[in-house]
Amino acid sequence: MLNDRSGTSALTDNPADVATDPYLSVIMPVHEGQDWIDATLRSLAAEPMDGVEIIAIDSSPGDATAAIIRGYFDRLPIRIIERRDLDRWQTKTNFGVEQARADHVCMLHQDDVWLPGRIAAVRRWIGSSPSAALHLAPTMIIDRNGRGLGRWSCPLPAERPLESAFVLERLLVQNFISVLAPVFRRDTWLAAGGVDPDLWYTADWDLWLKLVEVGPVIYHRDVTTGFRVHGSSLTVTGSRNPEDFRSQMQTVLDRHVGKISAESRRRVAPSAKASIAINVSLATAAAGSRKDLMSAAWQIAALGPVGIMNFLRDTRLKDRVLPRLRARLSGAL
Repeated sequence: MLNDRSGTSALTDNPADVATDPYLSVIMPVHEGQDWIDATLRSLAAEPMDGVEIIAIDSSPGDATAAIIRGYFDRLPIRIIERRDLDRWQTKTNFGVEQARADHVCMLHQDDVWLPGRIAAVRRWIGSSPSAALHLAPTMIIDRNGRGLGRWSCPLPAERPLESAFVLERLLVQNFISVLAPVFRRDTWLAAGGVDPDLWYTADWDLWLKLVEVGPVIYHRDVTTGFRVHGSSLTVTGSRNPEDFRSQMQTVLDRHVGKISAESRRRVAPSAKASIAINVSLATAAAGSRKDLMSAAWQIAALGPVGIMNFLRDTRLKDRVLPRLRARLSGAL
């Protein structure tokens, strides 16, 4: 292993056999992940990994995370690329996808896990629809101890190709896609420009909207990933400034709302704005201030009966809020 961590290409090769022509590349942006990454890698090692490559891009200043990863060299087709200069998960992920050798790629963050059957499901997805730009799936939300808190699903019909316009209309209201569940085509990612490093909170939402535009999209029923909520996760620590939080979401909405028809915009835009309002109010409430909740509630009420039903369908508020509430009440957040 090269020891110069200040440069741009310190690489640790895995002496184990790594597929020369993988069908799936797993991109892992890591930074000081020693608290969680052992559980993450253990979940991968429980799956059959023939034809899979795992690329960990590590920006940690120390060696603790890399040491844990090296401990899995005999069990996983994983290699480490040490890039201390890439300080955000977005830039590490973009770099990792560029290095990937497979046609299909998925992401996995250092605190999340795969559930049993992940590989079999992904093989089935790719085999049945290799040209799909994006394969989506629900995710299990887990607490810091790995206990299941609830299912995070997508408001989409399952197991059939979906047109871009249909998915865009629902996804513009709220990002209902867990970052670790989707599998996407590498060439589509590269053509879309990858994730925007300036979007600290909404980079994945922006990416999904770009990939959905290419289509087709297929939503599967398989729950094969676990999204961990805990007190030091970005979704908790990154939402302290309400206006910055709001700006992150408004930027993505402004970028993509013009991709749907004018008639659809008249219906979708009010729901999307109400969704931003409720997301900001929930974030500030979690930080101890409830002053924005009433204003957000009024925006939802203004949508009318049908609009409210569609809003609840697309935002998946119950899926997103209740598991975090359970984790907080149990002390596991």
